[in-house]
Amino acid sequence: MAFPLPDPMRLALDRAHEAALTGEVPVGAVVTREGEVVAVAGNAMRDRHDPTAHAEMVALREAARALGTSRLDDCDLWVTLEPCAMCAGAIALARIARLYFAAPDPKGGAVFHGPRLFGQPTCHHAPDVYPGIGEEEAAAMLRRFFQERRG
Repeated sequence: MAFPLPDPMRLALDRAHEAALTGEVPVGAVVTREGEVVAVAGNAMRDRHDPTAHAEMVALREAARALGTSRLDDCDLWVTLEPCAMCAGAIALARIARLYFAAPDPKGGAVFHGPRLFGQPTCHHAPDVYPGIGEEEAAAMLRRFFQERRG
């Protein structure tokens, strides 16, 4: 039995699809606070000519600006791909309460793969992590995107 995706993950997947249409790697992110959407972003590295414009980074920046604080400790982050080391570091620094992600990233992920940043003794804050929400759709979107470019 399939369950409907939580609205924030649906929104993140939709934004990932939009990013793919512009040639960006299809990753989307949503920051929520008390169930309300604070920020929505897709990968924007090509568009902004910015190697740090990953969906998570853009969403965290927008949320911090919207809320007027760098501490997002009462916020959740929903993202379509396991965050990389840069994004995981930003998530820890922002004090995100809960991280929900769709597809694992064995090559570039840093939550359950690679450095497993939140488990390091130098990491001062680790969010609660909930993987696999919308995994099939996110993984299929990423596979299609890269097959089209390599094909």
